[in-house]
Amino acid sequence: MFKALQLRQDDAGKTQAEIVQLEDHHLPQGNVTVEVQYSSLNYKDGLAVTGTGKIIRDFPMVPGIDFVGTVTDSEDPRYQSGDAVILTGWGVGERHWGGMSQRARVQGDWLVPLPQGMSPEQAMAIGTAGLTAMLCVQALEQAGVRPEQGPILVTGASGGVGSVAVTLLAKAGFEVHAITGREDNADWLKGLGAHTVLPRSQFEGQSRPLDKALWAGAVDTVGGEILAKVLSQMAYDGAVAACGLAASFSLPTTVMPFILRGVKLLGVDSVMCPFERRQAAWNRLLKDLGTQHYDAFSTVASLEEVPQLAQQIIQGQVRGRVLIKP
Repeated sequence: MFKALQLRQDDAGKTQAEIVQLEDHHLPQGNVTVEVQYSSLNYKDGLAVTGTGKIIRDFPMVPGIDFVGTVTDSEDPRYQSGDAVILTGWGVGERHWGGMSQRARVQGDWLVPLPQGMSPEQAMAIGTAGLTAMLCVQALEQAGVRPEQGPILVTGASGGVGSVAVTLLAKAGFEVHAITGREDNADWLKGLGAHTVLPRSQFEGQSRPLDKALWAGAVDTVGGEILAKVLSQMAYDGAVAACGLAASFSLPTTVMPFILRGVKLLGVDSVMCPFERRQAAWNRLLKDLGTQHYDAFSTVASLEEVPQLAQQIIQGQVRGRVLIKP
């Protein structure tokens, strides 16, 4: 028997979350079984657990879009019993049972070996959010954005992706300006490496097609009017790595930043990211994130706390990363 957080839908279509005891035969199909040590709470998990977004199509479902753990049984020759592995993305926690459980069964193609020297706690302090943040940093670098070109902006900086992006960019030598709707997090963000903390209200509302050129690059986690404002303020040949829609999936902008300033809008996805790129990002995260940073942007919670935390994360009240220890 093992414990899991399971989501069901009642007769009225409302999502209900409950802690259940399951057996191995309840697990979905897959060729690798993993004893889960940690999962984490992401914005997408918040939407799934609260039923706010159409994240889950088939019930019952175990949420948790990422996890780290130890292989207990494998039909995949790449993984043996005792191997430490990470999973992020691939529809796990949405279409396939996820990590908010003491046990998971998945496809070996979805796994990445835990980098040597990285602990399970560190892996989930990074998690999907940190992997996405690193992919954003790499996208900006590949687009030619360098610290000497000027300051860089991070939207939604108090969240999981944003807080890790602030840390990574600061360690890479950028002058990081962080946008947050929670100004009480200013000291915390500066502790992560932010040079300046800006109120979200400064970037809300309709933007001009072109505004004063301020930023060499940006990581955007929110979309909508805020992304439109950021694009209008990009310097010549600047680039924005866009990876989220916490505010909106719309983009009320014009072609002006792109054709008059050569601005690049780079879409970043971690869900279906190929193995080689995913593994390279994890190895760089091990190198670039100093161990002193993990405690600064992560806390630990139990499965029983997930429903309340899910409400908080979709309301923008969760700071940094929350590890879930099943």
